[in-house]
Amino acid sequence: MSAASDFSGRCALVTGGASGIGRATVARLRDAGAEVAVFDRVVDGVDGLAIAGDVSSSADVNAAVARVESELGRIDILVNSAGVAGDSMRTVDTPDEEWRRVMAVNADGTFYACLAVVPGMVSRGYGRIVLVASIAGKEGNPMAPAYSASKAAVIALAKVLGKDLARTGVLVNCITPAVIETPMIDGLSSEHLEYMVERIPVGRVGTPDEVAALICWLASDECTFSTGAVFDISGGRATY
Repeated sequence: MSAASDFSGRCALVTGGASGIGRATVARLRDAGAEVAVFDRVVDGVDGLAIAGDVSSSADVNAAVARVESELGRIDILVNSAGVAGDSMRTVDTPDEEWRRVMAVNADGTFYACLAVVPGMVSRGYGRIVLVASIAGKEGNPMAPAYSASKAAVIALAKVLGKDLARTGVLVNCITPAVIETPMIDGLSSEHLEYMVERIPVGRVGTPDEVAALICWLASDECTFSTGAVFDISGGRATY
């Protein structure tokens, strides 16, 4: 695997790093010299520093960040990739518990992870935070009300936090992938998946490695003048 940036001497935390986009990002960062910790619900078989926990629990997130800072010395990079797709259903059929479950992981979990790493980054005058949102957060996908709303929240958080930290040396950006070939799509209905693929001009789903390449540029020292920004990676579905 090639890597455009040199991450030697950098320490990263990747939530949701045991599979999918997160896993591809971990591999790419390590290939480029970074020390990388993984935080995920299940970390069996994950190499290196791997911490099991629930991103929707602020206590779990805070404990994980404290452990990474203790064992690696600091966190220079946060990639928040943990997320759930939620069940495919119409908005009017979405029960309270499903709404809260998806929002808790995707929106609350992103917020908790950012809050946990920001103080250390600001104190050192350096940080790169990359949040994984979704094209659904821009456009809204039918049959995915909680997912779409939660990813819109991630986009808004990246914009606000990027502006809040703009003069601290900490840059915050997010990406908005279209459908990517990860375990997250396994539970989607065929109708839901077909809707998404039909709207991708290049005519296919993306791969985790393609997304990881963009994430790693945003996490690198090459990214110096982008913060609070939204980067599309959707095969042409979104062009704004």
